[in-house]
Amino acid sequence: MNNKSHSTQKMVISALCIALCYVLPFLTGGNQQLNTALSPMHIPVFLCGYVCGPAWAAAVGFISPLFRSLTIGAPPLPGAAAMAFELAAYGLCAGLMYRLLPKKVPGLYATLLISMVVGRIVSVLAKIVVFSIAARPVTVSVFITEAFVNTLPGAALHLALIPPVVMALQRALPWLKKSK
Repeated sequence: MNNKSHSTQKMVISALCIALCYVLPFLTGGNQQLNTALSPMHIPVFLCGYVCGPAWAAAVGFISPLFRSLTIGAPPLPGAAAMAFELAAYGLCAGLMYRLLPKKVPGLYATLLISMVVGRIVSVLAKIVVFSIAARPVTVSVFITEAFVNTLPGAALHLALIPPVVMALQRALPWLKKSK
């Protein structure tokens, strides 16, 4: 496959991931607690990191919550701004780790776990900055609880779902196993 068609393929997949980020939260029926617990917008961003690489995935992660917030008001600002940095970190880290680690099952899980931790750290830091700029004082412990405790069901869902999907994509897209 030549570079132009490969880039086009990544652009189309990234656009699909943005669309999925927009639609998946509707599956929870607008329940904010369930959205926080399952983190449906994270799934397409992680997958984009594996399939399209760090730059495309970071862009998808940054754009998606802002686009959704500006069009339908969910997630609400300023949370959407902080979430943009969180999801960008997920995508960037997943793309980088997938390039660096083996493309076998342990490497897929390691990529996801490292990305989850980095993204959640970025989430806490971004919320501290964004909410202080917005003059909405919230304690750091609230952000840490929200990032690391309230999202445990989503982390379990992501660990159960994403690596098997990536393995299926590796079979469907042979170039994915060779991506550097």
